[in-house]
Amino acid sequence: MTSKYLRPIAALAALVPGLVLAGGQEKPLWEIGVGVAALSFPAYRGSENRYNFLMPTPYFVYHGEFLKADRHGLRGSLFDSDRAELTLSLSASPPTSSDDAPVRNGMPDLKPTVEFGPQLELTLWRTETRARFVKLRLPLRAAITVEGSPRSAGWIFAPDLNMDIGDLPGMPGWNLGMVAGPIWATKRQHDFFYTVAPAYATATRPAYEARGGYSGAKFLVALSKRFERTWFGVFVRYDALSGATFEDSPLTTKKNFVAAGLGISWVLDESKTRVWVDD
Repeated sequence: MTSKYLRPIAALAALVPGLVLAGGQEKPLWEIGVGVAALSFPAYRGSENRYNFLMPTPYFVYHGEFLKADRHGLRGSLFDSDRAELTLSLSASPPTSSDDAPVRNGMPDLKPTVEFGPQLELTLWRTETRARFVKLRLPLRAAITVEGSPRSAGWIFAPDLNMDIGDLPGMPGWNLGMVAGPIWATKRQHDFFYTVAPAYATATRPAYEARGGYSGAKFLVALSKRFERTWFGVFVRYDALSGATFEDSPLTTKKNFVAAGLGISWVLDESKTRVWVDD
């Protein structure tokens, strides 16, 4: 798969990690379909350069006892109780070259990465129908580059509060999701994106060694609705990098950014087997 297609897929996984947008109800075991998505996002967090994509997307939902693929993302449920759930958290970052971000001219391209690790979800509040709730999510992910000889790109800890409001007043069937939380990462993760080795220093890009620690904060709002055979969703994410340990890096050219996307999918087929999905 070329970087042209890796970028929007990885960015979508990174920008909308584990967003919850539905309440508990009976659903088909699996659904398949096709869709289209429009995305706008920075080359990397802190970059003033952006990617804009319009691309076809697959639609696949699976509500297995262990393996699940839905609007929360692809994950495996390791433990599930009435108020706590332990899952596998997945995310990604897109590839970036100096053509995409001129401030990196002469530096090695950023390889795409995948991130995975455990995530503990604690339900702090919910209604009896479970259509509205607040969850505290505690994901810890290891990042690994996607290349011939993969290497570690550090660790990320990104706790957040996720509030979901199903069936908005006056808007039956519409679901509003909100996510907010800080991000921390190790030195190796910040090195990957923000360090400038002396060999790549220039008059306008001084050498810089990134440190581990605070990586800024994220705020995300999403709205979605499932019609009979169609799903529609839109999201906006804002990241604030003020106070981040890499704020002074010459590769950090924008201290905050907005990313957004929308998508529509058509369900082509579904399982006759029904299962209870407790979001």
